[in-house]
Amino acid sequence: MTTNPERKRRPRADSLRNYERLLAAAETAFRVRGVNASLEGVARDAGVAIGTLYGHFPNRRALLGALLRERNEALFALGEELIAESARSADRALERWIRAVVEHAAAYQGLAAEFVGGADDEASELHASCVRMVEIGERLVGQARAAGAIRAEVRGQDVFALMNAAAWLRESGSAQEADRLVAFTIAGMRRRTP
Repeated sequence: MTTNPERKRRPRADSLRNYERLLAAAETAFRVRGVNASLEGVARDAGVAIGTLYGHFPNRRALLGALLRERNEALFALGEELIAESARSADRALERWIRAVVEHAAAYQGLAAEFVGGADDEASELHASCVRMVEIGERLVGQARAAGAIRAEVRGQDVFALMNAAAWLRESGSAQEADRLVAFTIAGMRRRTP
């Protein structure tokens, strides 16, 4: 009897249950204690051994990546909508993207720092998401530049840095302080008309 190596085994029901319980426990722990919450505590709250957690998620960023997967996809869908809409109002589309990413990155204490680390670490489970955020930002910046709405020297990396700084300020300070930072920076990016 030969087996097809292309064929994947379906996960067992108890494995799927453990996976879902770990995600639910991580969601609670990260919301309450931030992304540096104890993984042993997450496993304990899920009712599994730490080895089970590491069997599903080899490291903290893998757990974060799985936890954020659906939210990332919703964020990327918004980004694509904004790119399509930006012909009408490129600077407003860019501002909406910045504010959406700031809110997304401030979901858990410490998440903004994980995004910064994930952007630079190609082996990270967060790397592809960070790259996609930067790419969407680059496209929106390019459209806003082409429309003459923002200054020529503004780059997507600048926008990514702003989003992470504002998310960090939002999680460690207040939403109002983060909003002020975003508003001032966006005002500075806009092209001045003589």
